[in-house]
Amino acid sequence: MPDPLLNPTLELPGLAGARLRPWTFADAPALVRHANDEQVARHMRDTFPYPYSAGDAEFFLCLVADSTRDLFLAIEVDGEPVGSVGVHFKTDVRRRSAEIGYWLTPAYWGRGLATAVVRTASAYVLAHFDVCRLYAVVFANNPASARVLEKAGYELEGRMRRSVVKDDQTLDSLLYALVV
Repeated sequence: MPDPLLNPTLELPGLAGARLRPWTFADAPALVRHANDEQVARHMRDTFPYPYSAGDAEFFLCLVADSTRDLFLAIEVDGEPVGSVGVHFKTDVRRRSAEIGYWLTPAYWGRGLATAVVRTASAYVLAHFDVCRLYAVVFANNPASARVLEKAGYELEGRMRRSVVKDDQTLDSLLYALVV
């Protein structure tokens, strides 16, 4: 039986019709429609494919349906998933740390939705899990995502120089954390 703490539905304060909820297999068409965007993929790890196919959606939805240790939630607006937020809980000596990641379809950029998502997911994790540190790593060429984290209360801890390769470019990445 799935852990109910890993399957919450969370309203996003101040955003009517917006919430976080578990992914379902019925979300596959909307997932393909919104994830299949080069503007999204360029700021994601290479494991996030572009183009994004129905097979990619099926693979992802099977992965999240079987997850017993990480949190994967759809960002829903007016009944349709338009992005995702995930929290990956660490183990061993990093067991009180978790990494947060998110993406949002460009049609909803600049509206405060991503900030509300990060704030809400972070507050939920800190309240319900033995975590004292949430962190995110963003590519240095993605200032909008860095700003989302800052507005959600995360602080820049450092620049990791030449630490990622994306689209044949070696880039810096920025480490942000929320520590309690």
